[in-house]
Amino acid sequence: MDNCNANKSIECSVTQCRNHCTTGQYCALDKIRVGTHESNPTMDQCTDCLSFEKK
Repeated sequence: MDNCNANKSIECSVTQCRNHCTTGQYCALDKIRVGTHESNPTMDQCTDCLSFEKK
């Protein structure tokens, strides 16, 4: 996403995401959804960005 409006409130380093701004380490979305794939998450690895879209 070359011409994106970087949301400086959402830092992101996942360059494979369609919403990642290539001009910086930010997301172009106004908001994101965070979820989990665990029934009892205890570490950051247990959480997921549910707004992720593959490029």
